[in-house]
Amino acid sequence: MKSAYIKTITVAFATLFVVSCSGDKKKGVDYNQFKTEVKLTPEQEKSFDEITAKYQQLQEQNYQAAKAQGGNMDRVALGIKGEELRAQQALDMAKVLDVQQMEKFNKFVDENSRKRPRYNNELLERIKAEAQLSEDEFKVVNAANDAFEKAFSDAHDVYHGNNDLAKEYWEKFDAQRKAAIQKALTPEHYTIFEEIVKDVQFKGRK
Repeated sequence: MKSAYIKTITVAFATLFVVSCSGDKKKGVDYNQFKTEVKLTPEQEKSFDEITAKYQQLQEQNYQAAKAQGGNMDRVALGIKGEELRAQQALDMAKVLDVQQMEKFNKFVDENSRKRPRYNNELLERIKAEAQLSEDEFKVVNAANDAFEKAFSDAHDVYHGNNDLAKEYWEKFDAQRKAAIQKALTPEHYTIFEEIVKDVQFKGRK
């Protein structure tokens, strides 16, 4: 697969929306709610509060730094940093909570955190393995996935606070993502790809 096609995918998505994003009010994870669902010892609760406060502060610092970029705010990079912080927080929390508590904590954070709007790494690896994609085919899948995420994130100011409009843009960009992938995959590989991602749908903010 020629790199020129991958570049075409990126450019096609990038030209759709160039918008700024400012004044976004975030709703973070309510860790006090988790404490009502799991019984912690006083020592555990003290460490729990210290850890969550630490990472909420780091998240806020990342957000303010991104917001300071004004019209150049990179929501994709902010989402990546958020994932990295949650992973590090989980490592710290595993030193405090027992196995069962940790399972509940990971589930709670996963259900209440803002997700990046893309095929995640686990799904990408499944696509590559089950569809038996070549390296060139997989590069196109990744490029289309990255372009989808950037286009949807860049359009944030347009649909912010309106789930119906957000869904409309998500579905539009998703159709373009699939069209780009279909052009690069064999019919057999694309059929398997479609089956794997059939349940990936827009999930609005509650």
